[in-house]
Amino acid sequence: MDPNKQNLLARLKAPGFESRGIVYYLGSDELGRDVLSRLIYGARISLLVAISSVVLSGILGSILGMVAAFYRGWTETIIMRLVDMVLSVPAILLAIITVAILGPSLANVVIVLALTRWPRYARVAYGQTLSIANMPYVRLSRFMGAGWLRLLWRHILPNIAGALIVVATLEFGLMVLFEAGLSFLGLGVQPPTASWGAMLSTGRNYVASAWWIATFPGLALFLLVLSINLIGDHIRDRLDPRGR
Repeated sequence: MDPNKQNLLARLKAPGFESRGIVYYLGSDELGRDVLSRLIYGARISLLVAISSVVLSGILGSILGMVAAFYRGWTETIIMRLVDMVLSVPAILLAIITVAILGPSLANVVIVLALTRWPRYARVAYGQTLSIANMPYVRLSRFMGAGWLRLLWRHILPNIAGALIVVATLEFGLMVLFEAGLSFLGLGVQPPTASWGAMLSTGRNYVASAWWIATFPGLALFLLVLSINLIGDHIRDRLDPRGR
């Protein structure tokens, strides 16, 4: 069913209600839209935002962290002070302020989340690169004339990829929560596009009379983040040498 299709004759109907041959398995909202359809479509939005922001922040942070550790000097100072500055401000507060300035949209949410979370990757990449850059095989490659780009791509990145993947899995669930929080405040995906955060925001007005509008998106959000964190813990145990 179209998640945006309205049926005003089926407003605020409980789960299992049937109208015109259509069964509302999880009930309907204040405009008669199917909660299950909007829940499924909202999952696509949450996953799209989370995956996109994790990829962008991971690429940006990893590159800057490796460059800072490899070049040292003023390059290291500028990048790492920028990392400290961004991390000194709560990420969700920084995201709210930035989205409020840029305007609410799916693209802006992805960009803002990427710009607020890249320092996590930069710190990990910086620390890992510092330890690997002084390895004999890296110094030998540099002595033989290998360029910095080749060194980073062939020797350093493959050796720090495991640590970066661990960070990415832990950040993924956080991105889902951030997207839901921004949408809840009206700064994320705009109506009528379905979003779990927006569904929670709408459902809070009908908690007493139509509990299912907010309950099912909240439950879906809880289960998704819990699943992501469990998967992330498993990946961390497999890839992080310190956890062995």
